[in-house]
Amino acid sequence: MGTWIKVASVRPDLFGVTMFGQFTCSLAQVFILGMPSRIASVWFGSEEVSTACSIGVFGNQLGIAIGFLVPPILVPNVEDLDELAHHISIMFYMTAGVATLLFVLVALVFQDRPEIPPTQAQVTARSIPPEQYSYTASILRLLRNRPFVLLILTYGLNVGCFYAVGTLLNRMIIEHYPGEEVNAGRIGLTIVIAGMLGSLLCGIWLDRTKTYKQTTLAIYLMSLVGMLVFAFTLNLGHLWVVFITAGMLGFFMTGYLPLGFEFAVELTYPESEGTSSGLLNCSAQVFGIIFTISQGKVIDAFGTVKGNIFLCVFLFIGTILTGFIKSDLRRQKANKSAAESASVAPSTVQDHGVTTPMTQAQP
Repeated sequence: MGTWIKVASVRPDLFGVTMFGQFTCSLAQVFILGMPSRIASVWFGSEEVSTACSIGVFGNQLGIAIGFLVPPILVPNVEDLDELAHHISIMFYMTAGVATLLFVLVALVFQDRPEIPPTQAQVTARSIPPEQYSYTASILRLLRNRPFVLLILTYGLNVGCFYAVGTLLNRMIIEHYPGEEVNAGRIGLTIVIAGMLGSLLCGIWLDRTKTYKQTTLAIYLMSLVGMLVFAFTLNLGHLWVVFITAGMLGFFMTGYLPLGFEFAVELTYPESEGTSSGLLNCSAQVFGIIFTISQGKVIDAFGTVKGNIFLCVFLFIGTILTGFIKSDLRRQKANKSAAESASVAPSTVQDHGVTTPMTQAQP
């Protein structure tokens, strides 16, 4: 709906309609951002769930990368408003076509869940009758969960800083490298591509090690280091250095996204994955708005170095808070308990007066 509203708004006097279409798309994004952890938990086993979540984040970042790459190609900087409207219209029609195709595929093909639960954790989650589930009660329980509340804060601080850097990146690059608008877009693309690799590797690592807190803390610390390096090398006058440092920053900051989602599911099981990821995204959006506005004002008053140090302060706070998160892996405990009980559950059968042990098969 949002993309088709925008198609009908390509006129200077209909800018408000364009914004309404964008607002509609933003409402949809609220439901889309939390999908990776939900789909991974519902469809995949305990040894592949984190990798599946990271692939979902990978897809999200791929769309952002296309967003950096395609619009400058489709919409060149021309003075003629009619020609400009033509190019924008082509871009809007392409976006609407892709969105419509995805809508049809979801409506016709997408399944809510598999017939057989992939994990014992999902068996337990399905055993809760829908009429007994209360969204409000679930939110209140989550807000009383101290480790998860700390994760909400740390996730918001990290991802909020990432949003601020992404939003103000073009401005920071142009200030130190005038006339490099094209390379500013390429640097943004580098951040996203490096982040895609980081999110995928972090998901695979989690499935192999199950070290949720340790990995989250390490990636958070490296995000802080990456931000410091980016802050102090941006003004050196070497654009190739900015490409490297921005890629390093994107690798760790985007790699943190699936870690946050998966760590949240572990801390909040058996609550809905959509609820926990929704709270994380809400925190990220709030901090993202605050940091973008605040960093912009700091850059205006003191320059880009101090603007980036401003973000480093909050990443340092987030790193400290992450160290205080108790690693209560509830989903892992549920799956481990089920595996142990399913291995050998002693029972007895009477056979001609002889009592013999028998292994009980568990569903």
